[in-house]
Amino acid sequence: MKVFIGLVVSVLVMAMPARAAVSLQELVQLEGYGSDEIWGLGLVLGLEGTGDGGDILANARPLAQLMERGGNALPNLEELADTKSAALVMVTAKLPAAGVKRGDVIDVQVQTMLTAKSLQGGRLFLAPLVGPMPGQGAFAMASGDITLDGLSQSSGRVRNGARMIADIHKNVVTSRGTLRLSVKPQYASWTTATLIASQVNQDKRGFLSDEALRLAIALDERTIEVRIPEPYLPDPSGFISDILKVQFDESLLALPARVIVNEARGQIAISGNVTFSPAAVSHANLVVTVVTPEIVPTPQNRRIESGSVAGLDTTGDERSLAKLSDLMDALRQLEVPVRDQIAILHQLHKLGALHGEFIVE
Repeated sequence: MKVFIGLVVSVLVMAMPARAAVSLQELVQLEGYGSDEIWGLGLVLGLEGTGDGGDILANARPLAQLMERGGNALPNLEELADTKSAALVMVTAKLPAAGVKRGDVIDVQVQTMLTAKSLQGGRLFLAPLVGPMPGQGAFAMASGDITLDGLSQSSGRVRNGARMIADIHKNVVTSRGTLRLSVKPQYASWTTATLIASQVNQDKRGFLSDEALRLAIALDERTIEVRIPEPYLPDPSGFISDILKVQFDESLLALPARVIVNEARGQIAISGNVTFSPAAVSHANLVVTVVTPEIVPTPQNRRIESGSVAGLDTTGDERSLAKLSDLMDALRQLEVPVRDQIAILHQLHKLGALHGEFIVE
């Protein structure tokens, strides 16, 4: 079978071979370990007539409070009616998965909240950033010059704009001396969870083989609980590092044929042997065509090869289905945007040509 992907026609591209082994850290996440977000409201100053305007009370109040704190109190808000040099903004920052220490600096994202037309040339004034839950208090202070995001005038970034004023630790070890491994959604199954637990118990670090004393146990399709041996409890970092390095033969995972797409984040995950049947799909300037059997060139029906395209060749006989992973490799080679890749997957699924579970998050 031939799969043609291109703007016009295709040339042959060999698909990459599958990996023989994966490490545990590719299959799981540590519960309690991951990115958090802090946020706050702030004022961007120094805008050249593109701000919210002082007649908008939501902007006028914090601006008046700022002036009062600086020793220049206003008798009423009407005095700010013609002010368009400031804008009320939402300030957010994504924290590193490993946590942060007091004094660390991170980037912040700034987004207009009211009617400001542009943040060009603006500077974020001191804005406290708090945690996602009420009453957590401030974790960082943000300020600095704004760099616009591409073509957008209403959002931007302040590089190293937030300085941490408190530590945020990632505690992955429970009070019972255990940690939990959460299997990533695309790999979730009882087979995977059981295999992970078994492999951890048999690892060369000398994990105990006695069933009554085993260290790891699968609690459900996505959760494996691991007991940290007593000698490692004072400093479990080395033990956790060794756990995440455990190797697996990818063929033993028996992963379900599954495609998971997250359109908001622009993410595509494929597990198992997802295939698709002969089909023709078009999206924007891109055409994906599967032909069975391959067309034999003749003087009347010539094969034309062109650049700006890619092709792939499946293995097996003419009745073989095309591997979706090969198709995605070819689309990436053509530098097709992820959102267009997702649109093509939606079309294949709608046609019934996609052989595997299709999940939209």
